[in-house]
Formats: sequence, C-alpha cells, structure tokens
Amino acid sequence: MVVHKIAAGLKKTRDNLSSAFKSIFQPNAPLTDDIYEEVEELLIQTDMGMDTVTTLVSTVERQLSRKEKQNVSMVFDTLQQELISMIDTHDTSLHRAQSGPTVIFIVGVNGTGKTTSIAKLANRLLADKKKVVLAACDTFRGAAIEQLEIWAQRTGTYLVKHQHGSDAAAVAFDAIEAAKARNADYLLVDTAGRLHTNKNLMEELKKIKRTVEKQIPDAPHEILITIDAVTGQNAIPQVKTFHEALNLSGVILTKLDGTAKGGIVIRIQKELNIPVKFIGIGEGMDDLLPFDSSEFVHALFEV
Repeated sequence: MVVHKIAAGLKKTRDNLSSAFKSIFQPNAPLTDDIYEEVEELLIQTDMGMDTVTTLVSTVERQLSRKEKQNVSMVFDTLQQELISMIDTHDTSLHRAQSGPTVIFIVGVNGTGKTTSIAKLANRLLADKKKVVLAACDTFRGAAIEQLEIWAQRTGTYLVKHQHGSDAAAVAFDAIEAAKARNADYLLVDTAGRLHTNKNLMEELKKIKRTVEKQIPDAPHEILITIDAVTGQNAIPQVKTFHEALNLSGVILTKLDGTAKGGIVIRIQKELNIPVKFIGIGEGMDDLLPFDSSEFVHALFEV
C-alpha cells in the first residue's frame, strides 16, 4: 500500500522519465556511449543535481564495463541499485528522547506546507497511540495560531498558544511544561515561517531553541525543515542557511505529487548530507509518509 502511494505521488516525475526510458532501455539492445549521455540528461532534468548524476552514471558505467555481456536493461537495473546504495546512508527514523517528551521543531519558509505537515505528523503519532502536544510558536504571522488551532481540533491534540505578537520563546517554555505535566510522548513546535535571509526571525528561532535546551538538555531531539518539492533546486539555499544556524536533523519534502522534479530528494541527501525523513505525496492526512530509499527509487524508475 505504501509503495503504491509513493508511486502515485511520484507520477509527474515518473511520467517525465517513463517514455524516454522506454525508448532507451530496449531489451537486448546494444550498449553504446550515447546511452550514458542520454541517461545523464534525463536525470538532471529531475533536479537530482549535476554532481550526483555524474557520479552515479560514472559508477554504473565502470561497473558495466567489466561485464562480458552488456545490454541497456543492465544499465537500468544497475542504475537503480547504485542510486539506492548512494542515498541509503542515513537513519531516517525519528529520534526519541530517552525519557520525557520528544521535542520536534518544524521550521521552514511560509508556503512550504509547514503547519499542515505538523498536523499530518501529529496524526501519524496519534495513530501509533502516542500522546502529542502542539506549540503555536509562530506568533509572527497573522492567522498562524488560528490555523494550528484548527488542526489541533481536527486531530484532537492539545495546543499551547499565546496571543499574536507574543514572545515565541515564552510559548515554547509553557509548552514544555504542559508536555511534561500531561506525560506527552511528543511535543511538536510550530515556528514562524521565516525567509532564510531574515536575520531577526532566525535569531528568534535560536532563542526558542535555547529556551527548550534549558528545560530539557538534549532537546530539541529533531529539527525538521519543510521544503516544497515544486521549488526543486531553488530550495537548496534555504536548507543550507537553516542548517548552518540550527544543525537540521532532517527534511520533510512536501508537495512531491505536484512536481516533475522529484530527484531533489536525492540531491538533498547526497549533496547536503541531511536525511529526508518524510515525503508529502497528497492532501490527505495519511499522505505524509516515512522516506524509504528503496521504495522511493523503485517508484521513481517504474516504467
């Protein structure tokens, strides 16, 4: 079921590759140098990244040059296996606190699906019988608190909030206290949807982090950034800036079903060395899925 949903979510990317792959990967066709160039061009179009694609195709070419019998179908199969090996180097599971609530920060730019991802993540945790508390620390954007409150009501999740314009760190402080008092398993912290170039808002985020660290020394246990897959490679500077400021632990890649640039998942993991932990492949509450490199690659290359 999960594999089917991932395949459906990657439809636009896969459709972009499918007809071209079918024309290249004819069974028992001779293997020529042009094949590798065509494959490179196709993969670069998915925003997989020039360096990643070059390394991948070069590795496949070297491997197959040692085979006595070569045909293009071997390129297709070897390409998938090498790609899985290339990106299957991270622990994509959620970190857990040894005791007390696990604190997860969700950061990112407005419009990337941050608040919706919080609701979907809360829904996943609640389905696993976990007790969840939400913290409305986006006190900067108008209606952000109200938006999270709606999701809290829909999911039946306890929400800690203050007034619009209040100190976000104070909200975080109260949320920690509430999570402890309620014996919550998880505290999900929404944050202001700042542009990565906005210094003041970035400093506010650091302040929230310091506040949480004082109350729970090993928190936050996760700092996840939401990235809109539709923006493709333009999301890379966002990730880099947030990572430099906060030491991100993972990525939630949203709206993957709305783009033909699904290769950005691979670029983030390979070039930035940050694990993609969840992918959003639809509007439904169950459409936030844990990232699995093997399932993802097979869904991407399904023809």
